[in-house]
Amino acid sequence: MATIEPVEVPGQHPGENNVSNLAGRLNWLRAGVLGANDGIVSVAALVVGVAGATSSVPAIATAGVAALVGGAISMGLGEYVSVSSQSDSQRALIAKERQELIDFPEQELEELAGLFQVKGLSSPTAHLVAVELTKTNALRAHLSEELGISEDDVVSPWHAAWVSALSFTLGAALPLIAILLPIGDWRVPVTFVAVLIALAITGAFGAKIGGASVARSVVRVVVGGAAALAVTFVIGTLLGTSGLV
Repeated sequence: MATIEPVEVPGQHPGENNVSNLAGRLNWLRAGVLGANDGIVSVAALVVGVAGATSSVPAIATAGVAALVGGAISMGLGEYVSVSSQSDSQRALIAKERQELIDFPEQELEELAGLFQVKGLSSPTAHLVAVELTKTNALRAHLSEELGISEDDVVSPWHAAWVSALSFTLGAALPLIAILLPIGDWRVPVTFVAVLIALAITGAFGAKIGGASVARSVVRVVVGGAAALAVTFVIGTLLGTSGLV
């Protein structure tokens, strides 16, 4: 994933986000926190469901480890494919814009001035701004105004894949450990508590990074996680008592 350095903006008050540092933080949020949440919920739901059907520790452990490994590979591969498509499109757009600036500099300058006019600047002011920005960094100005992207926005698919797979693994390890360490009837209750606490922490952390409501985020992930665990446990219990498994 590309490293995006914060841009110092004159007059910007402390703690205020700008496009550059916010984009970097949101990329990490998506690949890291969401990967961990997926690992926690998916593996917890699976092991709780198996525990509802059988008390066999080897069966629970086998299902949990398989879910952890398979889920981490799936998350990493999915992230790699998704980010590769995104970065290929971004690079193609950047290359196209760079070539247009070489082939049609005057037309591109007028186009940039026109974009500023649409935003409310007068024609002379828009032209002056376009000229100044073109002198400073023409490509950056056109990418920002025409396409709403930056060269720094091109993310590394390998980096994103590793972050996603690692965060999933770390998240998935918690419910697996929680259900294997206790003895007997304590396995499922301990797992429920551990998972809901972990989801509350990741939900709060993600909301804090993204500048969203912490309370709303925590409630959303905790309620969703609790519902997933309850449903799979009930289904596992029904299957176990029916004699189907």
